[in-house]
Amino acid sequence: MKIVSVVGARPNFMKIAPFIRAVEAHNQSLAGSGAPGIRHLLVHTGQHYDDNMSRAFFEALDIPEADINLGIGSGSHAEQVGLTMIAFEKVVRQERPDWVVVVGDVNATCACSITAKKEHVRLAHIEAGLRSRDMTMPEEVNRLVTDRLSDLLFTPDRLSGENLRAEGVPEDRIRFVGNIMIDTLEAQREKAAALDVADIVNRNRMGGGGLGAVPDPGQGFSLLTLHRPSNVDDPAILGAIVDFLTNELTRELTLLWTVHPRTEKQLRRFGLWDRVAAARNMVLLTPLGYHELLRLNMDAAMVLTDSGGLQEECCVLGTPCLTLRWNTERPVTLREHGGASVLVGNDVDRIRKTCREMLQRGRTPARPELWDGKTAARIVTALAGD
Repeated sequence: MKIVSVVGARPNFMKIAPFIRAVEAHNQSLAGSGAPGIRHLLVHTGQHYDDNMSRAFFEALDIPEADINLGIGSGSHAEQVGLTMIAFEKVVRQERPDWVVVVGDVNATCACSITAKKEHVRLAHIEAGLRSRDMTMPEEVNRLVTDRLSDLLFTPDRLSGENLRAEGVPEDRIRFVGNIMIDTLEAQREKAAALDVADIVNRNRMGGGGLGAVPDPGQGFSLLTLHRPSNVDDPAILGAIVDFLTNELTRELTLLWTVHPRTEKQLRRFGLWDRVAAARNMVLLTPLGYHELLRLNMDAAMVLTDSGGLQEECCVLGTPCLTLRWNTERPVTLREHGGASVLVGNDVDRIRKTCREMLQRGRTPARPELWDGKTAARIVTALAGD
């Protein structure tokens, strides 16, 4: 059996690493038996905005160098999807795999799904069935297209399976396998825990920015990631968030803010950069590697984020999480489903109230069903049996 798997951007890397290790373990289990193993090829579309960061994630997570790199680069959504389809079509025609495996919801996921089906190759989607029901999010479009085309849909939780059944997906195409992101968390937890928080802060502090001191582990700190257009592209919304952070939150806790390039650009554009750079008890950090961000999450008193992956990590680690969105495709991480996250959108009054509640609540780890670090093995077993 030949499998071609696809990654395109940073969110994919943490999901493909355990899959590759599971394929290797499957092949090792067949050694000497005479049974054919899985021939696996990794395709990197090169969608990531920073090639150096892409390479750093591959190295940190022990992902082997991609067999094929399409080098698509940045561009509009249409440009990325179109160029990826053109390049990936050549790969599929040359390799003729039995399966194309895609992960997550980036543009590469959608583009390679369409191409695989047009070339009559079976398609499997890892992390299927997630739904925000917000069609303004490009990721939601990618998820809907990919799931509609997939022959096997590997879901991370029971709610995702219910979404697919409601959309008419036949039962024999749905496989509940758990969350592959947690495979990576469990595999990398010890390595992350060995890092020093003060060292992470000092090495990644943005030049010329921040009067905040390195947080005292005994006093705690909050952690912020922010990048979605709904939060950073409107000066009124971003300004209100900055007001809250600089005037209120940092009076309670030191804030570590890992600043996305898009967010930095908008802060400078709206004349807010100097203000956050000079704010006391706020430390601006460059984008962090996987282990560094995981280490900060382990110690944070509270996380504020509009990222999907952090919601999942907070759930398992028990870190109180304010999700700065009005919806989430990962409702299993919400407090009403036993998780650690609360949707607060970008309404400052709601953020303020929830912050107070979260700080009183403390850590409450939760582990949804099959978030046990063995998801990738279940996926490979399913693929090998089909």
